[in-house]
Amino acid sequence: MMRYPFYSPFCRAGLVLALICSFGVGHSEESSVIRSKTEALFKRQDKDGDGKLSEEEFPSQLKRMFPQIDADGDGFLTVEEDIAFRSRRMGGGGNKPRRGNAEMDGVTVHRDLEYVEGGHERHKLDLYLPESGEVLPLVIWIHGGGWKNGDKGGGQYRGLVAEGFAVASINYRLSGHAVFPAQINDCKAAIRWLRKNADEYGIDPDRFGVWGSSAGGHLSALVGTSGDVESLEGDLGVTGVSSRVQAVCDWYGPTDLLKMNEQRNVEGSMDHDRPDSPESLLIGGNLQDNPELAKPVNPIEYISKDDPPFLIVHGDRDPAVPIGQSYLLCDALQEAGVPVEMVVVEGAGHGRFPQEYQQQAVEYFQEVLGKKE
Repeated sequence: MMRYPFYSPFCRAGLVLALICSFGVGHSEESSVIRSKTEALFKRQDKDGDGKLSEEEFPSQLKRMFPQIDADGDGFLTVEEDIAFRSRRMGGGGNKPRRGNAEMDGVTVHRDLEYVEGGHERHKLDLYLPESGEVLPLVIWIHGGGWKNGDKGGGQYRGLVAEGFAVASINYRLSGHAVFPAQINDCKAAIRWLRKNADEYGIDPDRFGVWGSSAGGHLSALVGTSGDVESLEGDLGVTGVSSRVQAVCDWYGPTDLLKMNEQRNVEGSMDHDRPDSPESLLIGGNLQDNPELAKPVNPIEYISKDDPPFLIVHGDRDPAVPIGQSYLLCDALQEAGVPVEMVVVEGAGHGRFPQEYQQQAVEYFQEVLGKKE
């Protein structure tokens, strides 16, 4: 693990991409989503069109994993073998109960609270409140999934509630429902609703943090840098209440969409500029053909000196979001004078970090939000 309390000019953006993971794969995805991603992967890599991947067609940097995926040992990978492997890594895929949904002793859970009354079916959140005689700091969890998949059921709340934090895990409209800025509009609407109703739930409205991974990391960073940006507020639900937060934890989120492709350095890596890429679907058009649509999506566009502290965590072998995206954000925050710490997880891909990094995030929120002023 490498830590950078403030951005180090000696760190250079580097990326080794691996196609076994694709953007948005997370604990909350269902079996159908795993299948669609696997089939898309095979379509890209299957050079001879036989419906299978040989060892030669498999990315060289991942060949050590080939025997683990090749369940029948025939020297070829099928879609079904890859799905089974992904599901095992995700704890059984969509057929097992999600850990994030399991109840905890001493925690009151309010599910499916509407943060926009009569709004879209995705305008809901789950609120986890640990038993406490004190007003609680709140961390809002924003799920990943390439802005097109995922849900609030897989929220990272256990470690936080165990340490006395309230946690809100939110849903937001996906790119299949509406293009940007719908996603950030929804996140801000949820924050405004939570702040307005803070007294009812015993939450401190002055101690709000946000944490997300991948697409959720992007939205978390954008929440953090756009607290004073009226054009991203929207008019959904509660208005006239601040959507500012006091702390941000961004796990491997995109920060400058137009630079993602140029930061790739491995043959066969994801093409973010494709018309069907998660980024293109988010803005509603091919990325490079529509820079005016892509620019407002970028958290780095809105950075100012009064932004809250940031913790950024990224694997240096991320196959979907180049680590250079986090270096860009860290550099811009540091230049603006915003407190920022960046942690590079050596050898890690797109998430699935060891438990120590979960605990690190909890400790970060304890440091920034834990004490009431």
